[in-house]
Amino acid sequence: MKTQDILVNQFNISQKTLNFVENIRQQIQPRLDERDKLAEIHQYRVIAAMQHAGLSDRHFAGTTGYGYNDAGREAIEQIYAELFGAEAALVRPHITCGTHAISLCLFGVLRPGDELLAISGAPYDTIVSVIGADGREKNEGTLTDFGVTYQQVDLTPDGKFDEPRILASITSKTKMIYIQRSTGYAWRKALTMEAIADITAKVKAAKPDVVVFVDNCYGELLDEYEPTAVGADLVAGSLIKNIGGGIAPSGGYVAGKSTWVARCAARLSAPGIAGETGATIGINRLFFQGLFLAPKVTAEALKSAILVGAAYQALGFDVCPLPEDYRSDIIQSVKLGSPDAVKIFCRAVQEAAPVDAFVTPEPWDMPGYADPVIMAAGAFIQGSSIELSADAPMRKPYIVYFQGGLTHAHGKLGLLLTLERLSEAGIITLP
Repeated sequence: MKTQDILVNQFNISQKTLNFVENIRQQIQPRLDERDKLAEIHQYRVIAAMQHAGLSDRHFAGTTGYGYNDAGREAIEQIYAELFGAEAALVRPHITCGTHAISLCLFGVLRPGDELLAISGAPYDTIVSVIGADGREKNEGTLTDFGVTYQQVDLTPDGKFDEPRILASITSKTKMIYIQRSTGYAWRKALTMEAIADITAKVKAAKPDVVVFVDNCYGELLDEYEPTAVGADLVAGSLIKNIGGGIAPSGGYVAGKSTWVARCAARLSAPGIAGETGATIGINRLFFQGLFLAPKVTAEALKSAILVGAAYQALGFDVCPLPEDYRSDIIQSVKLGSPDAVKIFCRAVQEAAPVDAFVTPEPWDMPGYADPVIMAAGAFIQGSSIELSADAPMRKPYIVYFQGGLTHAHGKLGLLLTLERLSEAGIITLP
């Protein structure tokens, strides 16, 4: 049986759509091959870090109660610290999501009277809520409720750090510099490791005691190094994104300088306890196994993103990043231009899912977001954005954000169905 026979008979994809995507794939094959080469580098780095930690099946056993002396927890944190080029790491199932991990860093470091300076424009919608920058969560315990002030410097129109404005904005009160590596819901490319390293050195020269924090969500394993290896003091992210390999069922991480990681741990539990407690209840093996698979899984997701970008660019849509661009997150943005096109795209991605394929996504008022959001995510792990997903805030110019896919074949199926359904609706015409 041929692959195309399954796609035609099981998923009702036309030969025209199959031919179009195959032609695009052939044109960009060298780009896809590059991702496999980087995945191999990271695979060997992960294995080496696990060997250095003396990983054994005894580390897979869980603890209960307080979780004192949890050998598996200590080993996974040692491995993360090595991989991230960091002094220490906090890797816990008790961190519920990326926003929670980032919040630990903000509240762990900042104190009343300090100032937070975001230098990559407005943070992701849910982080704006944590900061309290828009006033919607007043008295819920935001940073502004506790007397932390906030400043923001937008990126330049070409998506680069506005160095003169950033340096001019640093004051004696500036305690933390906030960098969002990923695009979030902005129309820009993710920030490169070179750019992060350069601006980190410059802000440190201007104010040596400033803490540089990088929201690393969606960016892990996409460069040879992580931000903490090139000067950042702290990074944070979610285990149901790249670094969990599609296996970790929950959790998040913080990595960086020991002093700041310890303060984040105290925020997660309590001062005086910090990272000494936290029963893992048998979850450790999934963290280790997910990390082992993460280099390959992340590469598969990125190949799908590149293919989506190339296909929609060929149809005349604006895409970001371009297929040939350096990639620093797994997200592919496509400017579809209409709410109907966004809905059809997301519903087609849902149709490709192994779980909940029968569900019809609808825009809704999600907690922490300023606009209704439509999300397609038929995942084995709820909310896992390393699994195939697509989402979009329902606001002009109607940009959809495609990411994930534990295998490239699955990501390709998502692309095929979006093209087929948009073609059926008369929104696109395939050549």
